[in-house]
Amino acid sequence: MVSRENYKVVKAHLKYLQEVEQLSASSQQRNWFWLRHLLLWAGETELSKAAGVRPVFPAYVTALSGRQGEAGLAVISQKKIIAAARRFFLWAKSMGYRGFAQIPTIWIDTLRPSRFTPLCGEHVYVTLEEALKLATYPVDPLDLALRRDQAAAAMLYLSGARSSAFASLPIQAVNIPTRCLNQWPELGVKTKNHKKATTFLLPIAELLAVVEEWDQLVRKQLPPAAPWYAIIGNHWGEQKLTEFIPGENRNQMLTKRLRKLFTAAGLPYKSAHKFRHGHAVYGLQHARTMADYKAVSMNLMHHDIEITDSLYATILSDEVKERIAGLSTMEIAEPPDELDAYVSSLPNTELSKIMLIIARRLAT
Repeated sequence: MVSRENYKVVKAHLKYLQEVEQLSASSQQRNWFWLRHLLLWAGETELSKAAGVRPVFPAYVTALSGRQGEAGLAVISQKKIIAAARRFFLWAKSMGYRGFAQIPTIWIDTLRPSRFTPLCGEHVYVTLEEALKLATYPVDPLDLALRRDQAAAAMLYLSGARSSAFASLPIQAVNIPTRCLNQWPELGVKTKNHKKATTFLLPIAELLAVVEEWDQLVRKQLPPAAPWYAIIGNHWGEQKLTEFIPGENRNQMLTKRLRKLFTAAGLPYKSAHKFRHGHAVYGLQHARTMADYKAVSMNLMHHDIEITDSLYATILSDEVKERIAGLSTMEIAEPPDELDAYVSSLPNTELSKIMLIIARRLAT
């Protein structure tokens, strides 16, 4: 059973996030999903007395089952659930809710991923080789739908855009000569939390060629406000570009079409979001300065470089292993002055700053 008082205070927290922090409806849903675990963990015990509940919350989250009975939740999911709980307790304590003022701050600080959480494992993302095979697989020139899907695969990898943003991109938001995308909500682009940013495409010639070919085609036949990932009509077996505006379920159609493309190319299916992971991995692997690393983070529309690091550090673990193994052959050099200035300006903890310096040294 879930305590009614716990439910009420969690709902008050969500209302605060909506009205004061102005989170979007989708963000509200995610926070509710994460905080439900907190309610289930506490049961009938009031959350103001959570410090005495056993097992402790991080251990409880670690033991949760994943989708379809998998061994456990993804590490990223665990981190988000625990971070949401920590944010909730800090809010309730600062707002002076009954009993919460007595919760020790030192206990709230223990709400972090379990030290026993397995951080290693197989992380799935679209590789450059897969993206190239998908985008350049020979198709019938009259099959506009498959050609569009190939351009989508290339664009998803080059841009790192979320699928909802990509599927809602109008033609006018795409500028191939300057290799940039205007991910602007006022243009109808559905970005996460309604963020606005101009992002840029990776300089991979083979994929850019596929994107440019499709871009020229849609610009000749469709108005600027039409979707770049155009809706294609089929009349008596003849495919034709249309000016129709995508509906709310456009992401589902993108998923369906990508499955067809993966099958046609003889590759195991990976979701649209795995192209975003591939984009990030490619960018981070080729970053040689902290400015490069920051640029990749900004291109992913992350508001903090630590988010990029937390999401992709484990994916790059193999490369870290190789670099560590090669330290004996590396010359030790002082980091450049620009790095010192950059690190000193970061509003992060001292540990985070040290990690960034180490990352820079490994990348040189």
